[in-house]
This record gives sequence, structure tokens and C-alpha cells, in this order.
Amino acid sequence: MKYALRTALTLALALTTLSASAQKYGKVVDKTIAVVGNEMIKISDLEQELQYARSQGGSSDAKARCETLESMLESKLFLLQARLDSLEVNNDMVENQVGQRLDQVRTALGGDEAVEEYFGKPLYKIRQEWTNQMRDMSLTQQEQAQIAQGIPEVTPFDVKQFIDSSDKADLPVIPIKYQLSQICIYPDREAANLAVKEKLLSLRERIIAGEKFSTLARIYSEDPGSARKGGELGMASKSIFWPAFSDVAMSLKPGTISQVVETPDGFHLIEVIEKSGDMFNARHILIKPQYTTADRDKAFHLLDSLRTELLNEAVTFDLAARFYSEDPATRTNGGQMADPNTGSSYFEIDQLKPQDYRAIRDLKEGEISEPVESLDNEGRDGNLVYKIIKVDKIIPAHTATYENDFTEISQQVTQQKQMDAVNGFLRERIKTSKVRIDPMFADCDFRNPDWKDKVKHKKSE
Repeated sequence: MKYALRTALTLALALTTLSASAQKYGKVVDKTIAVVGNEMIKISDLEQELQYARSQGGSSDAKARCETLESMLESKLFLLQARLDSLEVNNDMVENQVGQRLDQVRTALGGDEAVEEYFGKPLYKIRQEWTNQMRDMSLTQQEQAQIAQGIPEVTPFDVKQFIDSSDKADLPVIPIKYQLSQICIYPDREAANLAVKEKLLSLRERIIAGEKFSTLARIYSEDPGSARKGGELGMASKSIFWPAFSDVAMSLKPGTISQVVETPDGFHLIEVIEKSGDMFNARHILIKPQYTTADRDKAFHLLDSLRTELLNEAVTFDLAARFYSEDPATRTNGGQMADPNTGSSYFEIDQLKPQDYRAIRDLKEGEISEPVESLDNEGRDGNLVYKIIKVDKIIPAHTATYENDFTEISQQVTQQKQMDAVNGFLRERIKTSKVRIDPMFADCDFRNPDWKDKVKHKKSE
């Protein structure tokens, strides 16, 4: 508490002095607050980073200022080495990251004019400054990766030594993992989709006849976030929406109503309110396909029959999945499930859909669940699907061992060695490089205490 208060007062006083000076002379006063080699960090650089963080909901208090400055100082050290190593900027990465950052702030603030007002400068200038930052970041990240990749390859001896030298309580605990297979049956999508389209076309006719889009959106839209605002999404970059949605929205004239648009989230009617460049503000009505009890009963009956055949060993799960399952991602593998993010065939509990975990949590290896209603991996929330799940293998939660968890421990040892290499580089360069930090940051509790020795003392000023 004392540290936070003292630091806050120090920084507040320094920044108030700058602000007062700016008001006195009627212009923005900048100041160099740190020098790393031949690279300078100005108060405007720090403020720009904090301003971006605030636009994304971040903090700009005294602690955040110290943490941000330290990150900037570290980046300068990596940047200097990257230039010595003649690393080249990844221009594709720079362009993509600048575009993503602009899209984020334009969406968060509500358009180009709001961004210019918030940052106090024209958009082209913001883009130019961020491009320069991202070019430096590209070199910094490459240098960090080069340092990390320079460590010797981890050997079985390293892993064994890590286990033998660690207290058992400090070894990682490997959570319970499941290997699963499934047979999926989808409801009658065609009939449900047709019913939704007909409903939306009816709403479209009512809007064209004079009813307000916003009123019908509040009544019928199944997007809770926008429905209470009359379907309005707010000014946002087209890149944050499904391509099918943004392509139609960008093609509409303000005030016109789209035909029915299908995305992985469901079916939409769209009314564009305003467009600016590659941004738009639109209203939409989202309706998702609804399935009947008959769909569920039909699917459960088939899955029940299949489960009986499987339990009687009349057919293998692999063959039944290849023949009956309607999930293209798993049927060709005999129903074996894989994490779509990692490709692994083993799932921890938090990687499973809640409906799937409830179905298998009390099962033993080789057992098959009752039919369950679940979701697939398509769309924002997933599409309805009915399935039975077989537990192929269970690996109980346990303390990591050399014999059973070599890969996991090897990854941990590798990551630790890489972190040690990067931190070692920083410690060495902080001590040997020309670094000066303004005394207004003397009370910062830096992660790396070596920075403290680089703070200028007021007496020497």
C-alpha cells in the first residue's frame, strides 16, 4: 500500500508538472524518460501504450505505468540485439497486427472519427505510429525466439535430473484425461432451416410494410446482446463478423433490408444503419433453427438401437461410427474424437463440452453412454447434435512421472530453460548496456531489480 501510494504520488507529480508546462506554452510537451543504448523512450510513447490499454479496458494507474515502462525497456534491449543480428522485419505480421489493433479500437470506440478524437491525431498518423511499433515488435519477438531456440535440446537425462532434483510436491500434477469416440446423429436440419427462413421472410415483409426493424428485433431476435438494443450491433470492423454476414452488410445501402443470410450462428435479417470505410453499424434479427421432440425421439431411438448392438458385440464401435455417424470430423476415424485446437485425442475435463462430460463422468473404460443431446464445434455456440460416447481410455490424475509423462515434463523443462535463457540475456544486457531511467520512476517495483541501478538520481541532474 505504501509503495503504491508513494509511486502514484511521484508519477502524478511528474505528469502534472508536464501537463502544467504544456498548458503554459499551449502545446504538448514531451520528455525523454529512458535511454537504452541509442534508443529513447519518451513520455508520449508510454502514454500512447497506456492510452491503447485503456481503450481495451486496461488500467493506467501507477503500477500499470511501471509495468508498461519495464516492458518497453526490455523490448529496446531485444531490439538492439536484433539489429546487431541483422534480423529482418516480418512485414506480413506487421500489417496483420496493425490491422487487428485498428479494428479492435475502432470497434471499441465506435468508428474512425471516435478513434481520432480519442487519440487526438488523424488515423493515418495512428497507423503510421503503430506500424513503426509493430516493426520493432517483429524484430523483438524474433530475437526472443532466437534466444529461446538457442538452448540445447532437452535430453532424457535433463528430464530425469529435473524429476530427481524436484520435491514431489513441486512436480506437476497431470489431470485426468479421457480418450473418447462418438456416433453423432443430427436432427432434420433441412426442415428446421426452412421453417426459420419462412419466419424471417415473414418478418421482412412486415418491415417493408412499415413495421420498425428495431421493434421486431427486440421481440424475435435470439441474439440477447443486440436484441435489447433493437438489434443494433454498433459501429464495428467487418473483420469481426462471419464473412457471409459482413459481405452482405457491406453491399447494402443504409436503410435497406437484406434477404435471409445464413452464418454458423443461424439465420439473419440485416439492416445497415451506417457505413464508413470497412466499418459498419447494422441491426440484425437472428433466429436459430429449432428442432422438435420428434427429431430427438427419432435420433435417440436409432442411437439406443446402436448402443444395444454394440453392447451385444454384434458390431464394433469403429464400424458403426463409419457407417452411421453424421459427424464428418470423426466418422472417418471410427468415431475417435480429437481436440480441434490441439489435435490431441486426449481430453482434460475443461476441454470437454459440459453435456459430453456429464454423459461419461461415471463411466469406466470400454463403457458407452446413454444417448445425449449435445453440441458440435460449428459456429459460435455450436449446433445441436445427438450422440452416444464410448470411453476408450482413462488416464487418472497423478503426479507426473518419468515413465508415464515424459512428453509433458520435457515440455516444462524446455520452457523453463527457454525462460532462463531469455531472463539471463536481459540480466546481462541490463548490466552492460547504456541505460538511464528518469528519477520519476525511482519508486517502481520492477520485476527485474537490476533496472533500479539504472535510475538517475536527482542529485546528479
